[in-house]
Amino acid sequence: MSHRHPAAVTPARPASPETAAPPKPAGQRDSFFDNAKYLAIVLVAMGHAWEPLRDGSRAVSALYMVVYAFHMPAFIIVSGYFSRSFDASPGRIRRLVTGLAVPYVVFETAYTLFTRWTDQEPDRPVSLLDPLYLTWFLAALFIWRLTTPVWRWVRWPLPVALVLAMLATLSPAIGNDLDLQRTLQFLPYFVLGLYLKPEHFVLVRRRAARILAVPVFAGALVVAYWAVPRMSGAWFYHRDSAEELAAPAWYGPLMTLATFGCSLVLVACFLAWVPGRRAWFTALGAGTLYGYLLHGFVAQGSKFWGWYEPAWVHRPLGEIVVTVVAAVLVTALCTPPVRRLFRWVMEPDMAWAFRRDARHQARERNAVRA
Repeated sequence: MSHRHPAAVTPARPASPETAAPPKPAGQRDSFFDNAKYLAIVLVAMGHAWEPLRDGSRAVSALYMVVYAFHMPAFIIVSGYFSRSFDASPGRIRRLVTGLAVPYVVFETAYTLFTRWTDQEPDRPVSLLDPLYLTWFLAALFIWRLTTPVWRWVRWPLPVALVLAMLATLSPAIGNDLDLQRTLQFLPYFVLGLYLKPEHFVLVRRRAARILAVPVFAGALVVAYWAVPRMSGAWFYHRDSAEELAAPAWYGPLMTLATFGCSLVLVACFLAWVPGRRAWFTALGAGTLYGYLLHGFVAQGSKFWGWYEPAWVHRPLGEIVVTVVAAVLVTALCTPPVRRLFRWVMEPDMAWAFRRDARHQARERNAVRA
Protein backbone atom coordinates (compact mmCIF):
# COMPACT_ATOMS: atom_id res chain seq x y z
CA MET A 1 0.00 0.00 0.00
CA SER A 2 2.79 2.37 -0.85
CA HIS A 3 1.97 5.75 -2.29
CA ARG A 4 3.47 8.76 -3.90
CA HIS A 5 2.14 12.24 -3.52
CA PRO A 6 0.08 13.06 -6.61
CA ALA A 7 0.14 16.38 -8.33
CA ALA A 8 -1.43 18.71 -5.80
CA VAL A 9 -3.52 21.80 -6.19
CA THR A 10 -2.25 24.37 -3.74
CA PRO A 11 -5.15 26.09 -1.95
CA ALA A 12 -5.43 29.80 -2.60
CA ARG A 13 -5.63 30.61 1.10
CA PRO A 14 -3.77 28.07 3.24
CA ALA A 15 -4.92 27.59 6.81
CA SER A 16 -1.51 28.00 8.39
CA PRO A 17 2.15 27.22 7.72
CA GLU A 18 1.78 24.10 9.85
CA THR A 19 -1.14 22.54 8.02
CA ALA A 20 -0.63 23.83 4.50
CA ALA A 21 2.82 22.58 3.56
CA PRO A 22 4.16 23.25 0.07
CA PRO A 23 3.61 20.56 -2.58
CA LYS A 24 5.99 17.62 -2.35
CA PRO A 25 8.51 17.08 -5.13
CA ALA A 26 7.63 14.27 -7.50
CA GLY A 27 8.44 10.88 -6.00
CA GLN A 28 8.67 12.17 -2.42
CA ARG A 29 6.35 10.59 0.12
CA ASP A 30 3.93 12.77 2.06
CA SER A 31 4.50 12.54 5.83
CA PHE A 32 0.86 13.31 6.63
CA PHE A 33 -0.47 10.28 4.76
CA ASP A 34 2.26 7.98 6.07
CA ASN A 35 1.42 9.13 9.59
CA ALA A 36 -2.29 8.56 8.97
CA LYS A 37 -1.72 5.06 7.63
CA TYR A 38 0.51 4.09 10.55
CA LEU A 39 -1.91 5.40 13.19
CA ALA A 40 -4.82 3.70 11.44
CA ILE A 41 -3.06 0.32 11.38
CA VAL A 42 -2.27 0.68 15.08
CA LEU A 43 -5.99 1.18 15.72
CA VAL A 44 -6.77 -1.89 13.61
CA ALA A 45 -4.42 -4.01 15.73
CA MET A 46 -5.84 -2.57 18.95
CA GLY A 47 -9.37 -3.35 17.80
CA HIS A 48 -8.46 -6.98 17.17
CA ALA A 49 -6.78 -7.16 20.57
CA TRP A 50 -9.88 -5.75 22.30
CA GLU A 51 -12.28 -8.22 20.70
CA PRO A 52 -11.88 -10.97 23.37
CA LEU A 53 -12.16 -8.33 26.12
CA ARG A 54 -15.61 -7.04 25.17
CA ASP A 55 -17.60 -9.62 27.12
CA GLY A 56 -18.34 -8.13 30.51
CA SER A 57 -16.82 -4.74 29.72
CA ARG A 58 -19.19 -2.12 28.42
CA ALA A 59 -16.41 0.46 28.28
CA VAL A 60 -14.20 -1.70 26.05
CA SER A 61 -17.20 -2.48 23.85
CA ALA A 62 -17.94 1.23 23.46
CA LEU A 63 -14.34 2.04 22.57
CA TYR A 64 -14.31 -0.91 20.16
CA MET A 65 -17.46 0.37 18.44
CA VAL A 66 -16.06 3.89 18.00
CA VAL A 67 -12.76 2.66 16.57
CA TYR A 68 -14.52 0.30 14.17
CA ALA A 69 -16.67 3.18 13.00
CA PHE A 70 -13.71 4.98 11.41
CA HIS A 71 -10.43 3.04 11.24
CA MET A 72 -11.17 1.02 8.07
CA PRO A 73 -13.12 3.89 6.44
CA ALA A 74 -10.02 6.07 6.97
CA PHE A 75 -7.81 3.43 5.41
CA ILE A 76 -10.16 3.00 2.46
CA ILE A 77 -10.57 6.73 1.83
CA VAL A 78 -6.79 7.19 1.72
CA SER A 79 -6.52 4.14 -0.56
CA GLY A 80 -9.06 5.73 -2.89
CA TYR A 81 -7.23 9.05 -2.83
CA PHE A 82 -4.02 7.39 -4.01
CA SER A 83 -5.85 5.33 -6.63
CA ARG A 84 -6.93 8.40 -8.61
CA SER A 85 -4.24 7.93 -11.23
CA PHE A 86 -5.06 4.26 -11.88
CA ASP A 87 -5.74 3.98 -15.61
CA ALA A 88 -5.53 0.23 -16.27
CA SER A 89 -2.26 0.69 -18.15
CA PRO A 90 0.02 -2.39 -18.37
CA GLY A 91 2.35 -1.11 -15.68
CA ARG A 92 -0.45 -0.38 -13.23
CA ILE A 93 -2.13 -3.71 -13.92
CA ARG A 94 1.16 -5.41 -13.21
CA ARG A 95 1.49 -3.59 -9.87
CA LEU A 96 -2.12 -4.48 -9.09
CA VAL A 97 -1.38 -8.16 -9.62
CA THR A 98 1.95 -8.24 -7.76
CA GLY A 99 0.88 -5.90 -4.95
CA LEU A 100 -2.61 -7.26 -4.24
CA ALA A 101 -3.50 -10.45 -6.12
CA VAL A 102 -0.32 -12.38 -5.28
CA PRO A 103 -0.33 -11.44 -1.55
CA TYR A 104 -4.02 -12.35 -1.47
CA VAL A 105 -3.37 -15.87 -2.77
CA VAL A 106 -0.41 -16.39 -0.45
CA PHE A 107 -2.03 -15.06 2.72
CA GLU A 108 -5.42 -16.63 2.03
CA THR A 109 -3.64 -19.98 1.83
CA ALA A 110 -1.47 -19.24 4.87
CA TYR A 111 -4.41 -18.14 7.04
CA THR A 112 -6.40 -21.22 6.06
CA LEU A 113 -3.54 -23.55 7.02
CA PHE A 114 -2.98 -21.61 10.24
CA THR A 115 -6.65 -21.78 11.29
CA ARG A 116 -6.71 -25.49 10.54
CA TRP A 117 -4.32 -25.77 13.45
CA THR A 118 -5.70 -23.11 15.82
CA ASP A 119 -9.37 -24.01 15.27
CA GLN A 120 -8.74 -27.76 15.13
CA GLU A 121 -10.33 -28.02 11.67
CA PRO A 122 -7.94 -30.21 9.62
CA ASP A 123 -10.43 -30.53 6.76
CA ARG A 124 -10.92 -26.80 6.24
CA PRO A 125 -10.55 -26.21 2.49
CA VAL A 126 -8.36 -23.56 0.91
CA SER A 127 -10.81 -21.37 -0.99
CA LEU A 128 -9.63 -18.33 -2.88
CA LEU A 129 -13.25 -17.23 -3.32
CA ASP A 130 -14.01 -16.93 0.40
CA PRO A 131 -11.58 -14.42 1.96
CA LEU A 132 -10.52 -15.46 5.44
CA TYR A 133 -10.06 -12.96 8.26
CA LEU A 134 -8.00 -9.97 7.03
CA THR A 135 -7.59 -10.95 3.41
CA TRP A 136 -10.98 -9.48 2.44
CA PHE A 137 -9.33 -6.06 2.17
CA LEU A 138 -6.91 -7.23 -0.53
CA ALA A 139 -9.74 -8.68 -2.61
CA ALA A 140 -11.87 -5.57 -2.11
CA LEU A 141 -9.06 -3.14 -2.96
CA PHE A 142 -8.27 -5.16 -6.09
CA ILE A 143 -11.88 -4.83 -7.25
CA TRP A 144 -12.20 -1.16 -6.26
CA ARG A 145 -8.98 -0.17 -7.98
CA LEU A 146 -9.80 -2.15 -11.11
CA THR A 147 -13.10 -0.24 -11.39
CA THR A 148 -11.47 3.16 -10.86
CA PRO A 149 -11.75 4.23 -14.52
CA VAL A 150 -15.49 3.57 -14.34
CA TRP A 151 -15.93 5.81 -11.30
CA ARG A 152 -13.93 8.53 -12.99
CA TRP A 153 -16.53 8.64 -15.80
CA VAL A 154 -19.78 8.17 -13.88
CA ARG A 155 -21.73 11.42 -13.59
CA TRP A 156 -22.73 10.99 -9.91
CA PRO A 157 -20.17 8.51 -8.55
CA LEU A 158 -20.75 8.86 -4.80
CA PRO A 159 -24.59 8.66 -4.98
CA VAL A 160 -24.30 5.62 -7.25
CA ALA A 161 -21.84 3.95 -4.86
CA LEU A 162 -24.16 4.68 -1.93
CA VAL A 163 -27.12 3.17 -3.77
CA LEU A 164 -25.10 0.01 -4.47
CA ALA A 165 -24.13 -0.19 -0.79
CA MET A 166 -27.75 0.28 0.28
CA LEU A 167 -28.98 -2.39 -2.12
CA ALA A 168 -26.32 -4.79 -0.84
CA THR A 169 -27.85 -4.67 2.65
CA LEU A 170 -31.10 -5.93 1.11
CA SER A 171 -29.45 -8.93 -0.54
CA PRO A 172 -28.32 -11.74 1.76
CA ALA A 173 -28.00 -13.92 -1.35
CA ILE A 174 -24.86 -12.03 -2.38
CA GLY A 175 -22.94 -14.63 -0.38
CA ASN A 176 -19.30 -14.84 0.63
CA ASP A 177 -17.66 -14.99 -2.80
CA LEU A 178 -14.75 -12.53 -2.59
CA ASP A 179 -16.62 -11.03 0.39
CA LEU A 180 -18.69 -9.05 -2.10
CA GLN A 181 -21.12 -7.89 0.59
CA ARG A 182 -18.36 -6.03 2.41
CA THR A 183 -16.80 -4.86 -0.86
CA LEU A 184 -20.06 -3.19 -1.91
CA GLN A 185 -20.87 -1.71 1.50
CA PHE A 186 -17.41 -0.13 1.86
CA LEU A 187 -17.38 1.04 -1.78
CA PRO A 188 -18.63 4.62 -1.06
CA TYR A 189 -15.56 5.36 1.06
CA PHE A 190 -13.22 4.36 -1.77
CA VAL A 191 -15.18 6.36 -4.32
CA LEU A 192 -15.15 9.38 -2.00
CA GLY A 193 -11.36 9.08 -1.75
CA LEU A 194 -11.09 9.12 -5.54
CA TYR A 195 -12.69 12.56 -5.65
CA LEU A 196 -10.94 14.20 -2.71
CA LYS A 197 -8.35 16.88 -3.41
CA PRO A 198 -5.37 18.10 -1.38
CA GLU A 199 -7.32 21.14 -0.16
CA HIS A 200 -9.91 18.89 1.45
CA PHE A 201 -7.22 17.42 3.71
CA VAL A 202 -5.92 20.90 4.46
CA LEU A 203 -9.44 21.83 5.56
CA VAL A 204 -9.71 19.10 8.21
CA ARG A 205 -6.22 19.87 9.51
CA ARG A 206 -7.03 23.43 10.55
CA ARG A 207 -6.62 24.33 14.20
CA ALA A 208 -10.37 24.80 14.58
CA ALA A 209 -10.95 21.26 13.28
CA ARG A 210 -8.45 19.80 15.75
CA ILE A 211 -10.17 21.56 18.63
CA LEU A 212 -13.64 20.57 17.48
CA ALA A 213 -12.57 16.93 17.15
CA VAL A 214 -12.15 16.65 20.94
CA PRO A 215 -15.83 17.10 21.94
CA VAL A 216 -16.95 15.17 18.85
CA PHE A 217 -14.92 12.12 19.83
CA ALA A 218 -16.00 12.48 23.45
CA GLY A 219 -19.62 12.62 22.33
CA ALA A 220 -19.10 9.56 20.11
CA LEU A 221 -17.80 7.59 23.09
CA VAL A 222 -20.81 8.59 25.19
CA VAL A 223 -23.22 7.61 22.44
CA ALA A 224 -21.40 4.32 21.89
CA TYR A 225 -21.52 3.54 25.63
CA TRP A 226 -25.26 4.12 25.55
CA ALA A 227 -25.69 2.09 22.35
CA VAL A 228 -23.70 -1.01 23.37
CA PRO A 229 -26.66 -2.84 24.97
CA ARG A 230 -29.16 -1.38 22.49
CA MET A 231 -27.72 -2.00 19.02
CA SER A 232 -25.29 -4.27 17.23
CA GLY A 233 -21.90 -2.80 16.40
CA ALA A 234 -21.82 -5.22 13.46
CA TRP A 235 -23.41 -2.50 11.33
CA PHE A 236 -19.95 -0.90 11.22
CA TYR A 237 -18.35 -4.14 9.96
CA HIS A 238 -20.36 -3.81 6.71
CA ARG A 239 -20.18 -7.55 6.11
CA ASP A 240 -23.82 -8.61 6.63
CA SER A 241 -27.19 -7.79 5.16
CA ALA A 242 -30.02 -6.45 7.32
CA GLU A 243 -31.65 -9.86 7.36
CA GLU A 244 -28.46 -11.49 8.62
CA LEU A 245 -28.41 -8.94 11.45
CA ALA A 246 -31.99 -9.89 12.38
CA ALA A 247 -33.28 -6.45 11.37
CA PRO A 248 -36.13 -5.44 9.06
CA ALA A 249 -35.05 -5.01 5.45
CA TRP A 250 -35.64 -1.25 5.46
CA TYR A 251 -33.07 -0.90 8.25
CA GLY A 252 -30.29 -1.76 5.79
CA PRO A 253 -30.43 1.31 3.52
CA LEU A 254 -31.13 3.57 6.48
CA MET A 255 -28.18 2.22 8.47
CA THR A 256 -25.95 2.50 5.40
CA LEU A 257 -26.55 6.25 5.29
CA ALA A 258 -26.36 6.64 9.08
CA THR A 259 -23.08 4.75 9.45
CA PHE A 260 -21.62 6.54 6.42
CA GLY A 261 -22.35 9.90 8.01
CA CYS A 262 -21.01 8.86 11.44
CA SER A 263 -17.88 7.35 9.93
CA LEU A 264 -17.09 10.43 7.83
CA VAL A 265 -17.34 12.71 10.85
CA LEU A 266 -15.01 10.47 12.87
CA VAL A 267 -12.59 10.06 9.96
CA ALA A 268 -12.39 13.85 9.70
CA CYS A 269 -11.69 14.08 13.43
CA PHE A 270 -9.04 11.37 13.18
CA LEU A 271 -7.30 13.11 10.26
CA ALA A 272 -7.46 16.42 12.14
CA TRP A 273 -5.23 14.89 14.81
CA VAL A 274 -2.75 13.28 12.43
CA PRO A 275 0.53 15.25 12.50
CA GLY A 276 1.64 16.65 9.18
CA ARG A 277 5.33 16.81 10.02
CA ARG A 278 7.78 13.92 9.95
CA ALA A 279 7.74 11.92 13.19
CA TRP A 280 9.60 8.85 14.46
CA PHE A 281 6.85 6.61 13.06
CA THR A 282 6.45 8.30 9.67
CA ALA A 283 8.68 5.80 7.83
CA LEU A 284 6.52 2.97 9.16
CA GLY A 285 3.61 4.23 7.09
CA ALA A 286 5.19 2.58 4.04
CA GLY A 287 4.90 -0.83 5.70
CA THR A 288 1.32 -0.80 6.93
CA LEU A 289 0.21 -3.63 4.63
CA TYR A 290 2.91 -5.79 6.21
CA GLY A 291 1.66 -4.96 9.70
CA TYR A 292 -1.94 -5.49 8.64
CA LEU A 293 -1.47 -8.97 7.19
CA LEU A 294 1.15 -10.30 9.62
CA HIS A 295 -0.42 -9.22 12.92
CA GLY A 296 -3.47 -11.34 12.12
CA PHE A 297 -1.54 -14.53 12.87
CA VAL A 298 -0.83 -13.32 16.40
CA ALA A 299 -4.40 -12.08 16.87
CA GLN A 300 -5.77 -15.45 15.72
CA GLY A 301 -3.27 -17.49 17.68
CA SER A 302 -3.61 -15.53 20.93
CA LYS A 303 -6.92 -17.23 21.73
CA PHE A 304 -5.56 -20.67 20.92
CA TRP A 305 -2.50 -20.05 23.09
CA GLY A 306 -4.70 -18.96 26.00
CA TRP A 307 -3.36 -15.45 26.36
CA TYR A 308 -6.78 -14.13 27.39
CA GLU A 309 -7.52 -16.82 29.98
CA PRO A 310 -5.91 -15.16 33.07
CA ALA A 311 -8.45 -13.10 35.01
CA TRP A 312 -6.12 -10.10 35.33
CA VAL A 313 -6.16 -9.60 31.55
CA HIS A 314 -9.86 -8.67 31.77
CA ARG A 315 -9.27 -5.98 34.40
CA PRO A 316 -8.35 -2.37 33.60
CA LEU A 317 -4.60 -2.92 33.98
CA GLY A 318 -4.75 -6.01 31.79
CA GLU A 319 -6.73 -4.17 29.13
CA ILE A 320 -4.09 -1.44 29.06
CA VAL A 321 -1.30 -4.03 28.75
CA VAL A 322 -3.11 -5.77 25.89
CA THR A 323 -3.53 -2.43 24.11
CA VAL A 324 0.15 -1.52 24.46
CA VAL A 325 1.31 -4.96 23.33
CA ALA A 326 -0.89 -4.76 20.23
CA ALA A 327 0.49 -1.33 19.34
CA VAL A 328 4.11 -2.43 19.85
CA LEU A 329 3.59 -5.63 17.87
CA VAL A 330 2.08 -3.99 14.79
CA THR A 331 4.72 -1.25 14.96
CA ALA A 332 7.47 -3.86 14.87
CA LEU A 333 5.81 -5.57 11.90
CA CYS A 334 5.90 -2.32 9.89
CA THR A 335 9.65 -1.84 10.32
CA PRO A 336 12.18 -2.09 7.44
CA PRO A 337 13.75 -5.41 8.61
CA VAL A 338 10.35 -7.13 8.53
CA ARG A 339 9.58 -5.57 5.15
CA ARG A 340 12.87 -6.83 3.73
CA LEU A 341 12.17 -10.31 5.09
CA PHE A 342 8.72 -10.56 3.51
CA ARG A 343 9.13 -8.37 0.41
CA TRP A 344 9.48 -11.44 -1.81
CA VAL A 345 5.82 -12.27 -1.16
CA MET A 346 4.34 -8.82 -0.46
CA GLU A 347 6.00 -6.96 -3.34
CA PRO A 348 7.31 -9.61 -5.76
CA ASP A 349 8.92 -8.38 -8.94
CA MET A 350 7.65 -11.24 -11.17
CA ALA A 351 9.14 -9.77 -14.33
CA TRP A 352 9.11 -13.28 -15.75
CA ALA A 353 5.31 -13.39 -15.66
CA PHE A 354 4.62 -10.30 -17.78
CA ARG A 355 5.28 -9.23 -21.31
CA ARG A 356 7.27 -6.06 -21.59
CA ASP A 357 5.27 -2.99 -22.53
CA ALA A 358 5.90 -2.18 -26.21
CA ARG A 359 5.96 1.55 -25.48
CA HIS A 360 8.53 1.01 -22.74
CA GLN A 361 10.68 -1.07 -25.09
CA ALA A 362 10.41 1.63 -27.74
CA ARG A 363 11.57 4.28 -25.27
CA GLU A 364 14.55 2.12 -24.33
CA ARG A 365 15.50 1.62 -28.00
CA ASN A 366 15.26 5.36 -28.66
CA ALA A 367 17.40 6.08 -25.61
CA VAL A 368 20.07 3.67 -26.86
CA ARG A 369 20.05 5.26 -30.32
CA ALA A 370 20.34 8.72 -28.79
